[in-house]
Amino acid sequence: MAHHTVEKIGGTSMSRLDELRDTLLIGGREGAELYGRIFVVSAFGGITNLLLEHKKTGEPGVYGQFAESDNTHGWHDALNRVANAMIEAHSSILEHPADIQQATDFVRTRIDGARNCLIDLARVCSYGHFRLSEHMLQTRELLSGLGEAHSAYVTVLMLQRAGVDARLVDLSGWRGDGDVDLEQRILGALDGVDPMTEMPIVTGYAQCKEGLMREFDRGYSEVTFSHLAALTGAREAIIHKEFHLSSADPNLVGQDAVRKLGRTNYDVADQLSNMGMEAIHPKAAKTLRQADVPLRVTNAFEPKDPGTLIDDQPAESSAVEIVTGLDIIALELFEQDMVGVKGYDASILDVLTRHDVRIVSKVSNANTITHYVDASLKSMRRVEKDLEKLYPSARISSRTLSMASVIGRDLSGLSCLQRGLVAIAEEGLEAIGASQGPRNVDVQFIMERDILKPVIKALHKTFIEAQDKPEMRKAA
Repeated sequence: MAHHTVEKIGGTSMSRLDELRDTLLIGGREGAELYGRIFVVSAFGGITNLLLEHKKTGEPGVYGQFAESDNTHGWHDALNRVANAMIEAHSSILEHPADIQQATDFVRTRIDGARNCLIDLARVCSYGHFRLSEHMLQTRELLSGLGEAHSAYVTVLMLQRAGVDARLVDLSGWRGDGDVDLEQRILGALDGVDPMTEMPIVTGYAQCKEGLMREFDRGYSEVTFSHLAALTGAREAIIHKEFHLSSADPNLVGQDAVRKLGRTNYDVADQLSNMGMEAIHPKAAKTLRQADVPLRVTNAFEPKDPGTLIDDQPAESSAVEIVTGLDIIALELFEQDMVGVKGYDASILDVLTRHDVRIVSKVSNANTITHYVDASLKSMRRVEKDLEKLYPSARISSRTLSMASVIGRDLSGLSCLQRGLVAIAEEGLEAIGASQGPRNVDVQFIMERDILKPVIKALHKTFIEAQDKPEMRKAA
């Protein structure tokens, strides 16, 4: 498998699968040109929301209804909605009636199987010796795997109808042996598969005894993707998105103003993840980096564009590559007697970890420690209560703010902190905090939430758009 690629298609792109058939999957390729590519697919757009819960609103899907409902009607109805949405999704993509019927039969078989499993689980847990809460992680994984199994099956039907030798590689563990680790699951499923003569379509969800959702929750498909690339020695791992990895959000700064990155490294990818703008999950990036597999991020609907290559190489020259932002909460603990006393920071970290609060950054001085976190106000109230018990004489508060970040492989010599503050001030705006580490890969600016967007535009104009104007480059 030395010359193949492993390529991942996200859920939103999967909903345009018929377009991808004519561009990315087949395009103008014939014969051997079609192969040498393993595709990892996500569920069709919106399906995982219906199976678990809506990613943005939190509206419960089948999982949420099953976990919280006192009656069976809620989750049964939710499961019916999933089946209808799946059938609607593949009916809009597949063209041949026989393929549509096969896909519909597949959906009904999997949905009925899942329904019977949940009924049996609820019945067993109605006895005092068994607790439903102890089985909810496995329930979440069972439900989530339905989405990827469906989209992979539909993709294979579509490609086979078009004359491609496509093969379903189902890692979801449906009615299979659950006592295998991720490596065994992947290598076992690929036994006898030759990607140079056929096109494997692999489910983004992989059932394994580690339980991917325990650590990664809905980021599991990138973990499957990265391990698949590493284990098979892929020459390149490719993520196909609906957009290019760009210098900023084009909807914010303008399509004509953004620049495709083209080339960056895993260090920048980690900073993007820290800012909630994941090119790839940090653990997945680690797997690829350690296996010496470069990552490419492309626009799925511009297959001739090489996209952005991410590897472990340093930049050839100093440059800002991307400007992004994130809404945060500042958790501040002020204790007059903190000076010279150890243990405060460790205790705060312990509380934040216990409440699963993600830390973006932090600053401290003699008697104050401030953590900038990505969390809800509801969870922060619980954090504050725990800290008040530990430090009753401390003053603890949470404040909603935003953070803008200027990121690049090498920012040395660019005076990004100084120039960024000037750019913000020239727009009549104010940063209430700023910091830059000695590694020169990012600069962070803290501000009130209502000015995040204009701050990003100002920083992008100064550091990215100015690079295209010779006179401004000279001034910089």
